[in-house]
Amino acid sequence: MAARPFEALPRWLAPLPRRLEDLALRYAWTIVAINLLGTAFGFWYYRFQFAGTPIVMWPWVPDSPLATLFMALSLALWKLDRPSEVVNAFAFFGNVKLGLWTPYVLVTFNDAFLAINPLPMYAFLLGSHLAMVAQAFLIHRYSDFSILAIAIALVWYTFDLTVDYFVPLLGGPHHTALPFVDPTAVEVAGNTTAFRVAALGAVVLTIWITFFALATRAEKARIST
Repeated sequence: MAARPFEALPRWLAPLPRRLEDLALRYAWTIVAINLLGTAFGFWYYRFQFAGTPIVMWPWVPDSPLATLFMALSLALWKLDRPSEVVNAFAFFGNVKLGLWTPYVLVTFNDAFLAINPLPMYAFLLGSHLAMVAQAFLIHRYSDFSILAIAIALVWYTFDLTVDYFVPLLGGPHHTALPFVDPTAVEVAGNTTAFRVAALGAVVLTIWITFFALATRAEKARIST
């Protein structure tokens, strides 16, 4: 399926060069395959955390692998001429939020992460998550960013945020494991802790990506009138 006619969104909403967008969309099936491989790797990466989590809570553990799965589905459904605004919104929220949150904690706690990950793995995790952010900015080319879809994605990611950091259910919390024996007791700056720093990043990014999605929706509506 061809991409829609180019919409002149402001650069802060569509930061990728148009030629790069066109090239990526031309090879959408390749990007789908890469995301599926990344999803499989991600589930393998979370295998130990799955083992200590009740099965009913598994959907809220592998945040990044689910985000890449949503991206694969978003592109695949578009190419099959069966696009889903809800899947598009999940992909946009997940890839931007998790694509930024993971580098945030990797850099903030770099000494601790490097102590448990070889440098090549650390670099791979950092680079692959930043690539998640970049690919999310393809979605505006084929999605309307509907209000209902944004609302559904916000509910999902707000619940995810809640069980990750604030109201753990069934043996939680369920956020990505931090490289500390007890993240709620590790001082990192002043009187705060590693757990709180990670939670702050997740909260701010959830708010920011919601604003970003709504702003994209508003700008697309303005252009189309």
